[in-house]
Amino acid sequence: MIEYILLAFSSLFVIVDPIATVPAFLAMTPTGTPAERIRMARLACAVTAGMLIAFAWVGDVIFRVLGITLPAFQLAGSIVLMLVALDMLKAQRSRVQETSEETDAGAAKEDIAITPLAIPMLAGPGAITTAILLRNQAVTAGKQLALLGCILAVAGCCFLIFRISAHGARWLSPIVLRLTTRIMGLLLAAIAIQFAFDALPQLLSQD
Repeated sequence: MIEYILLAFSSLFVIVDPIATVPAFLAMTPTGTPAERIRMARLACAVTAGMLIAFAWVGDVIFRVLGITLPAFQLAGSIVLMLVALDMLKAQRSRVQETSEETDAGAAKEDIAITPLAIPMLAGPGAITTAILLRNQAVTAGKQLALLGCILAVAGCCFLIFRISAHGARWLSPIVLRLTTRIMGLLLAAIAIQFAFDALPQLLSQD
């Protein structure tokens, strides 16, 4: 159980990557007061948690409707995670999570909480994929509750980071942000490879 909780929390936190989202969050709210930024961050984190929980628990239904097997989705998910990880290793925000056009569009909006901050910057394809894969590894009720708690904990950490940054985050060194992004990218790459290793034996056994 402890191993699963550590895997779930770390993989979700790394793929959601709120630290790397801080510069975009501040850039999209140039005229916002700290109170306004905190309000938008609270809503964005709530939407993120809701999206991840919803997709985690309806993923199997989507698989059955589309005729997709779990190992195939798991392998595809590992590729998505690896693409994000490679960009993080270069200390840059992946276009899988957000594009420059979405960031620019967000800067022109009065309220960026739901889009593009929550979707797709936080709850993007990589995060949704990770949530679905973790849900399918949760074979017991205890692990399912643990996954629910991990999603809520990650959303809470996101809100805490945005709340701190809402006051300008001038103390956050760009060097520290880039170093942290690279370290999380390395961890995410390892998680992606592990997902692929778990999926390959099941795919081969189906032949």
